[in-house]
Amino acid sequence: MIQSYAAAPQAELTNVRPLAYRVPWRVEREKAPTFRIVNDSSDAVHGVTLSISGAAVMLASPPRLVAPGEAVSVTIVGHDIARDTLLVIRWFRDEGDEYLWRVSF
Repeated sequence: MIQSYAAAPQAELTNVRPLAYRVPWRVEREKAPTFRIVNDSSDAVHGVTLSISGAAVMLASPPRLVAPGEAVSVTIVGHDIARDTLLVIRWFRDEGDEYLWRVSF
């Protein structure tokens, strides 16, 4: 059985949000244990914070704005961060939506 679907009225289409948003970050690992988290997008992101989950340690920093092309550097020290630590990046877009992205080492 083939079903056909009528197009949604224009009023409904104006409230549709994109299903996916490209993560703006690129992680540079060449100078580990110091990592550069680069904003690889064309938009500034606000309230950027870095935190870790696991056995390693890092210095905390206040939330900040990261413009396109700018980077945040973080040094993460631990016995085996590839096995026991995740970096969590938190940020906000202009419309106020909050995002979290986990980075494995």
